[in-house]
Amino acid sequence: MSKTGQTLIEPPPGAHAAGRTPAADLLTPSPAEAEASTPAQRSVIMRSQWRAREFLGIAIAAVALYTIAGFLTALVWGGVFAIATWPLYQRTRERWPRLANGVTLPLLFTAALALIFLIPLIMVGLEAAKEAQGVLELMKNARSSGIPVPRWAHHLPLAAESVVAWWENNLSSPEDAHEFFSSLDSRSMAVTKAVGSQVAHRTTLFCFSLLTLFFLYKDGAAAARQCTLASRRLFGRRGEVIARQIVASIHGTVAGLVLVGVGEGLLMGVVYLLAGAPHPALFGVVTAIAAMIPFCAMIAIGLVSVLIFVQGATVAAISVFAIGAIVIFVADHFVRPTLIGGSTQLPFLWVLLGILGGAETWGMLGLFVGPAAMAALHLVWRSWTRERGGDKLA
Repeated sequence: MSKTGQTLIEPPPGAHAAGRTPAADLLTPSPAEAEASTPAQRSVIMRSQWRAREFLGIAIAAVALYTIAGFLTALVWGGVFAIATWPLYQRTRERWPRLANGVTLPLLFTAALALIFLIPLIMVGLEAAKEAQGVLELMKNARSSGIPVPRWAHHLPLAAESVVAWWENNLSSPEDAHEFFSSLDSRSMAVTKAVGSQVAHRTTLFCFSLLTLFFLYKDGAAAARQCTLASRRLFGRRGEVIARQIVASIHGTVAGLVLVGVGEGLLMGVVYLLAGAPHPALFGVVTAIAAMIPFCAMIAIGLVSVLIFVQGATVAAISVFAIGAIVIFVADHFVRPTLIGGSTQLPFLWVLLGILGGAETWGMLGLFVGPAAMAALHLVWRSWTRERGGDKLA
């Protein structure tokens, strides 16, 4: 027994010699605690130690976050992908329990999600390569014989004379065309370097997002339990409620933005095909990607309408633009608010602010982070403004 009346557990033989601190030593009172003679003094010492440990934990977390700051975006993307696809992953685990053990099922799901992104990018890349060959051939011919003014330039509804005059001054003669394309060569080299650097950076982040997604699939259940336990210890039951609200918001955002955007792209791709638009599949993919951001799909639809109009099909161009406007109006004003706000009881204004504000602040990641933040804020606001027994207003 010690002087303070507390039992000290003897360490196992050889523990100190091996340089290890036995777990029992962690229970031994510190010198300051041993010298404290009253419970009040020991309470003060324990509070100061708790504050020191909290400060140490915050400092360690800050250093760790600063260390991986360049990869935080990739980690958040991996978390968003995992939350969005977790219900499907759980149902698959329950149906094929043999695949749940090991890395087979996480690897299959990660590969499937990677293909969802890679297939459209490969399609766009192949079409861009074909168009690039055509552009290079056009530039070669233009430098030797020039490019005559096309017929559609004379029939433009607006600024037809200005377009024709610019074309005659810059592209009609071989000398002017050679000078014009030579001025573009230096700019294109700088743009190519910048684009190549961005592509390499985005590819690295995408690979780390997939790596994060794989480990979240593999150890997601344990990670969810740990997060739930930490949330209860830090914030109580209300922290878990807010976490559920954030998860529901991400599910609703995926359904409202991604799935609705893909549906719009498929529908408009069929319309493009029937209207005789060039590269209907490619522009369908572009429309689907643009449709994931509210009100941006009209840019892609307008571009396709202009291309159809340039081909001389005026009625088809007007029809494509009108059908696209109707599809976008219905999707953005009725379908998306129901899918995103319905799962979290979030008003449409909060949904719109979360999507647009998140996209402006964090880019594409903000499309999911923004609504999740607004959903958590809305839940906190409802909790604070809920009338209780003593808060009734006259």
